[in-house]
Amino acid sequence: MIRATLATISALLALALPAAAADDFIASPTLRASVTVTSDVVRVGDLIDNAGSAALIPVYRSPDLGTTGALPVAHVLSVLRAKQVIGVMTGDIKEVQVTRLARTLVSKDLENAVGAALERRFGLGDAANLTVTFDRGVAEMRLDASNSGALQPVATRYDARSGRFDIAFEIANDSNPTPTKLRFTGTAIETVEVAVLTRDIDRTDLLKSSDVALERRPKAEITGEPASRDRSVGMQLRRPMRAGTPLRLADIVKPDFVLRDQAVTIIYQVPGVYLTTRGKAIESGAEGDSVSVINLQSKRTLTGVVTGRGQVTIQGASQSAPIAPAVEQTSSLKRDEVPAPVDTAAIVRSLVQAPASPAQIAQAQIPQVRLSQAPAKSE
Repeated sequence: MIRATLATISALLALALPAAAADDFIASPTLRASVTVTSDVVRVGDLIDNAGSAALIPVYRSPDLGTTGALPVAHVLSVLRAKQVIGVMTGDIKEVQVTRLARTLVSKDLENAVGAALERRFGLGDAANLTVTFDRGVAEMRLDASNSGALQPVATRYDARSGRFDIAFEIANDSNPTPTKLRFTGTAIETVEVAVLTRDIDRTDLLKSSDVALERRPKAEITGEPASRDRSVGMQLRRPMRAGTPLRLADIVKPDFVLRDQAVTIIYQVPGVYLTTRGKAIESGAEGDSVSVINLQSKRTLTGVVTGRGQVTIQGASQSAPIAPAVEQTSSLKRDEVPAPVDTAAIVRSLVQAPASPAQIAQAQIPQVRLSQAPAKSE
């Protein structure tokens, strides 16, 4: 009986030994080559696997937020032994890379947060048109990685006269019920995109593509509607302007096709007749403008419409008088009479030598209707 019991115990021990050896192998502490931490200290459990009860023991101060540091293996083992952690397997690792995770807020993120807090408030417009400047230059801001929440404004102050703001934000923290608080001060100015001259421009110069650039300027500096670059190119200025001056729609005009004292071509147009002659402009005008010109042959002053460069058109058709209706319903042409033909040559002579009045032009185009003298028949 005793022998059987001993044999059973021996068999059980034989079976248990390999399992125990396997458990010892799995539980062996192993050094990590790369470590990431979120707190301000590095603990034993961060450096090695299977740290057991020693996992929470702090051994190093973490690198700065968002940075990586290197620890020689020999130094790590020395520190671990001092904490009663021995038998750590290192393999072929020469050093341990420790990276501290962080949430990085770049200046653009902060500007957007301030713009969103001020958008359409205090008389301001869209956030996209606000130029934000902080009192202290903020290239970027690094927070503990546990600050995963959005920037929520909790207190906003703004002075419309000076453009100064003072805004407090809160960020939800995953590891702390109390949110992280941030506060920023600076200036926020509403701007508009406007065409700006790149060189000095004279009144008669046509604006070329290279003469105009787009810039953002404070809205308060633009007293009228700003001009876009596309609308400015090809136009003229109402007055000479210096480089760097922002353009308003009121500053630009269509280019002058006719200049004062310029030799122009005068075009007379009536139905069926197209005549040109030489003239001189008395005033400047853009396409579509009405200007006065002198007919150099008749020496008369006429008014026409600028229709091209150095070209003024006088439309005779629009000046013609309407045809008068018949005097009586019984009036008619005699059967043997034919309306007199239009004397085109006479029209041309009258237009060239002495540009006629509307009534004269109408008379030149319309033959007179002679009425019959036969009395009306009575029934």
